[in-house]
Amino acid sequence: MLAHVFSCAVVGLDGVLIDIEVDYGQGLPGRIATVGLPDEAVKESKERVFSAIKNASLVFPRQPLTINLAPASVRKEGPFFDLPIAIGVLITSDQIDAEAIESSLILGELSLDGTVRHVRGVLAAAALSRSEGYKKLYVPAQDAAEASLIPEIEVYPVETLHQLWQHLNGENLIAPFKAGDLTAPEFEMPYTDFSEIKGQEHIKRALEIAAAGGHNLLMTGSPGAGKTLLARAMTSILPSMSLDESLEVTRIYSISDQLAAGTPLIRQRPFRAPHHTISHAGLVGGGHIPRPGEISLAHRGVLFLDELPEFGKRILEVLRQPLEDKVVTISRAQGAFTFPANFMLVGAMNPCPCGYFGDNMRQCTCPPAAISNYQKRISGPLLDRIDIHLQVSRVDYLKLSEQRTGENSETIRARVEAARQIQLKRFEGTKLVSNADMTPKEIRVYCQLDLSGEALMRTAMRQLRLTARGYHRVLKLSRTIADSAGEANIKSEHLAEALQYRQIEDN
Repeated sequence: MLAHVFSCAVVGLDGVLIDIEVDYGQGLPGRIATVGLPDEAVKESKERVFSAIKNASLVFPRQPLTINLAPASVRKEGPFFDLPIAIGVLITSDQIDAEAIESSLILGELSLDGTVRHVRGVLAAAALSRSEGYKKLYVPAQDAAEASLIPEIEVYPVETLHQLWQHLNGENLIAPFKAGDLTAPEFEMPYTDFSEIKGQEHIKRALEIAAAGGHNLLMTGSPGAGKTLLARAMTSILPSMSLDESLEVTRIYSISDQLAAGTPLIRQRPFRAPHHTISHAGLVGGGHIPRPGEISLAHRGVLFLDELPEFGKRILEVLRQPLEDKVVTISRAQGAFTFPANFMLVGAMNPCPCGYFGDNMRQCTCPPAAISNYQKRISGPLLDRIDIHLQVSRVDYLKLSEQRTGENSETIRARVEAARQIQLKRFEGTKLVSNADMTPKEIRVYCQLDLSGEALMRTAMRQLRLTARGYHRVLKLSRTIADSAGEANIKSEHLAEALQYRQIEDN
């Protein structure tokens, strides 16, 4: 008897429907042939399936079997198909009625004792199940909460192969998993509260503006000035993610198998801080079958690059296109894969190799040529894509020792969210969510200057030698500063503040 069991393969960030066909073949008893472009993990599934069926007190047929994974043009990888292959074998040997899995999608890895293990990409499989009209989804029990994030399908948590066999035969039915309430994402305070950071008031102001508009930021200062601490406190003032954003980020982490146990939905904006030894593929994504890199894992959150000049030049230059397009496309022989990469870049660097160039307490020991070469590791085109440039000075003793705390993150975040609400209303009906996402079309409409503003910008273009990109980024930053002040129009003071964040670039 030919059995058809439907499952899912993950390609990029999307699920692809896989028809698993199991039939009796020819050859020696017990021979299992797997075809349909499987990788080694899929080829090995026949051994796991054999032991799982045996240890589940079921019968593995002695006749030779042929297993086809269609379509053959899609490469299948990983242990997704253990459970559906086992069900196909049981249907072929008349131990399960084929009608029991109608309108069902099945996936899961099998242990040798028949236990069903976690697999990655369950959220993509659930989305595929709904789009293809499959009403039932059988997944490992620990992945059921993740699958239930997609409405309009019944999710069945499967713990063992024997349990699923009983369910499909009408015995000891598995109850569908009940999804939790997703309407009100909770906010958990991450890392450091702004109230614990002493001094650096002008830096905190710039971080607030960056958070309000989603702007990129670079901090330069001597070691110990607080650059890393300020960057790690950034997520505490970012606005809470909407449900759609949470699902978008969760899908990326599910595909990358980086969802924390017991956390089916990511509610907090990501903060990624890769080490400077990271590879090209680790940062932007890649591999034989491409997976998301750090810039995609930072989607809707912060990508923090500490000691920025220590990153390889090739590594830094690949950031230029994602910073503009908000996506990264990786091309391979089997096709092109596009991953979202709409992140805030926060960089930190020392002004020179020893770290003390321009410091008011320690003398720099670097020769001028070494300072120049160190700073030139960050190319002009990359610097041009950074909206806010900050010089971070060391904090003096009086500020460090005082007991009084500053403004807390909750208060700052309230102002940031108010500014973001203005932007969401402004961009309603579009895919834009913040001022940093604006294209020249939106800039022309929403970033108009008055006569004094135009005169100031004309002077700044000449003195700061702004590029066309720099001009647009100053206007977008001015729009954010005006939104934070609750102003409908960009005034000269808003533009002046935005311009002062560009001056360091040309010093």
